[in-house]
This record gives sequence, C-alpha cells and structure tokens, in this order.
Amino acid sequence: MSKLVWDKIGERFYETGVDHCVLFPEASNGTTENGVAWNGITGITEKPSGAESNPVYADNIKYLDLRSAEEYGVSIEALAYPEAFKPCIGLKSIVPGVVVGQQSRKRFGLVWRSRVGNDTLGDDYGYKLHMAWHCGAGTAEIAYKTVNNNPETQTFSWDCTCNTEDPDTEDGELKATASVCLDETTMDEEAKAVLKQLENTLFGTENAEPTMPTIQEVVAMFSALVSTGGSTGG
Repeated sequence: MSKLVWDKIGERFYETGVDHCVLFPEASNGTTENGVAWNGITGITEKPSGAESNPVYADNIKYLDLRSAEEYGVSIEALAYPEAFKPCIGLKSIVPGVVVGQQSRKRFGLVWRSRVGNDTLGDDYGYKLHMAWHCGAGTAEIAYKTVNNNPETQTFSWDCTCNTEDPDTEDGELKATASVCLDETTMDEEAKAVLKQLENTLFGTENAEPTMPTIQEVVAMFSALVSTGGSTGG
C-alpha cells in the first residue's frame, strides 16, 4: 500500500497556448483538400454539447438515467484567416479583390496543437495534437471601430458544428465521432514515431503536400500498435 502524495515535483501539470493550426477545406465528396497554414489564431475552444440527462421514473424511484446524443463543435478566434477559409464562411471571389457574401459554405477539417507544461520543464514538457473533421462555420459579427488612443486589432470568431463519422474499428467499440486528441506526453517511443509520421502528413514535407487523413486512418494507425504489442499510454 502507498499513501497518496499531492503536488510532487514534476507532476504539477497545466495546458496553455495554441499553435500549428492548419485548415483543410473539404471537397464536395467529403474528402479534404491540401492543408493551408492558418496564421493569427488567438484561441480555439472545444464546445461539446448534448449528453443531457433524461431521467425515467418507475416504482416511485429514479429507474433509469438516459443520456441524449453528444455533439462536438469548436469556436475559433483569430486576428486573420487564410484565403482558403472564405468559401467556408460563405464568401466567394468572382475576380481578385471582389467578394460576394451569403454564398454556400464548405465544410472543413481543422488541426491545431496545445502546449502541455509542468513545474520543471515549463511549456517545453510536451503538447497535444487536436484534429476535428467535417466542421461547418456559422455566421459571425464583425465590428469595425474607429482608430483612437486605445488601438485594438480587428478580431474574428466563428462557432462551428461538426458532423460525426464512424471510426470503423474492427471491434466496434468506438462510437461515431468528429474529433481525435493525441497526447504526446503519454506516448511511448513507438507511438511517438507514428505521431511523427502523422504530423509529416498533416504539415507536409519538402516532397509532399499537407493532407488530412480520415478518422478511420488515424484510428487504424494507432490501433495497429495495440495488435503488435505497442502502447500509446494514457
């Protein structure tokens, strides 16, 4: 038996920051196009909804507690957005410099990293890689303000909902989802090597354009480690 110890040196963890954001616009058949670096991201908030309690009473007691389906969404905040994001928010360029609004909106995939820190290594402890598929951006207010003695940059924000997809695992244990989070700090070396391969695919290399694998492909990459004796930790 061992006594619990709180706040041990090296175990005081926290999460912070957002970087390495990549936009993957979707084609009409649901496949993603080549990725585009998104500069100016100030915040990405995961916004799951649903999973609400629906109690059922019988025999004068709370007999069951059914849960509604859970949905996944993200909120994006940015100082700027890439040209490739315009079709995702209903903007269509008819000639360079002329943009028409209120058009059909394309769905997109989104990838970003968040930093994981601790009390000994700070922000260099590690990171998490987040992936979201089939995102659809809603409308957003844009406020244009006069320049004054307290200058502020123009900011943009969009609430996005995401369509789920079946991960299609062999054992069928996973339900349909729209997101995957990969925590580098809990992975063994074998899993980290697979993560590096995935990042090369997502961020591109000198010889390959950045592309976004499907949910099924990402799950299969790491599920293969279990069948070969590897482990991703967690």
